Amino acid sequence: MISPFVISLFFLTFVFLMTRIPEITNMVVNYNADLSAILLMVGFTLPRFLEFTLPMSVMISILLTFMRMSGENEIVALKGAGASLYKLLPPVLVFCLMGTLLTLWVTVFGVSWGKLSLKKKSVELARSSIDLALQERQFNAQLKDIMIYVSHVDMKTKALKDVFIEDKRAQGITSISTAPSGKLIRRENESIYTIRLYKGMINQVNSDDNSVSTINFGHYDINIDLAAMQKGPGTIKKDFDELSLGELRGLIREGIENNARRSEALMVFHEKFSIPFACLSLGLLAFPLGVQSMSLRRSSGFSMGISFFLLYYFLLAAGWSAGETGHYPPFIGMWLPDLIMGGAGLFLLWRNAKEKPVRLPRAIRQTLAVIGKQMTRKVMS
Repeated sequence: MISPFVISLFFLTFVFLMTRIPEITNMVVNYNADLSAILLMVGFTLPRFLEFTLPMSVMISILLTFMRMSGENEIVALKGAGASLYKLLPPVLVFCLMGTLLTLWVTVFGVSWGKLSLKKKSVELARSSIDLALQERQFNAQLKDIMIYVSHVDMKTKALKDVFIEDKRAQGITSISTAPSGKLIRRENESIYTIRLYKGMINQVNSDDNSVSTINFGHYDINIDLAAMQKGPGTIKKDFDELSLGELRGLIREGIENNARRSEALMVFHEKFSIPFACLSLGLLAFPLGVQSMSLRRSSGFSMGISFFLLYYFLLAAGWSAGETGHYPPFIGMWLPDLIMGGAGLFLLWRNAKEKPVRLPRAIRQTLAVIGKQMTRKVMS
């Protein structure tokens, strides 16, 4: 099982990393980001990918292994020698437990570290070059006390379109500047940038007396000193999935007044353990499916493994939605997919051990066959 596990893990992780290529290309070409910084940011995203590719690889490796044994009549030979399917279960369980422990280490330590490190690196890059804080159609809050949104940036002329800037640098005053166009100007001092807005409006809110003032302007300059921001103490606010396990437990024990926020914190806490145990539940499901899938090819087995993991992920997403709305306790929403997949696996194993194989519904088998043919064509092309 180790060989297909390693191959599947590298392949699936590579596919996930390919989703970052457009963003990486944009940062290198348009923002002149340093290659070492880009590689670090890619490395920080790996734990988040491994959180899902590890259970997927465990399931696919078990499925492919027993499909091969079944296709070469090794299962029949073992049964003829008096060995039941239950005697093949211990190595499967050991393999699943190893995958569970590895995934548990990733979810408990790796994911929170990777996400927090990625956020810190993004802030560091944004504060070293304001170009990185001017990404199109995104609310960019990497700069301390400043949030910037632009719908379009021309990196050659530094022209901006549809600019929105929230400035909280003045104590007690929040300034919201909007303009249909603007321009990024770099001063002689490389650390100071000016965002010049044209024909816009400023709304200033004074939190001390709750007064609001509005100013219309022909052009207005907003100066940003990146050197001062880098020297400033600025703290980064952590999201729930960026907290360590101890910090998250302490926050939950202290109590969160907002029910929605409390449910989110509990879901993140249970997710750190439920996803690793997906290695066990999906592995138990892959074992009987591989044993009874004598007529399927390896490409079909790979697509079958991905399909069942997608089903697991769909159940997990449904649990998140139910937990956020408060319809179900977070514990049920996060652990129910494991119970469903593991229960289905135990049922199929019992049926196979009793020589009562359970075939998948015809619609599912046809869908898996079509997916397998499409994946085979892509690989061959």
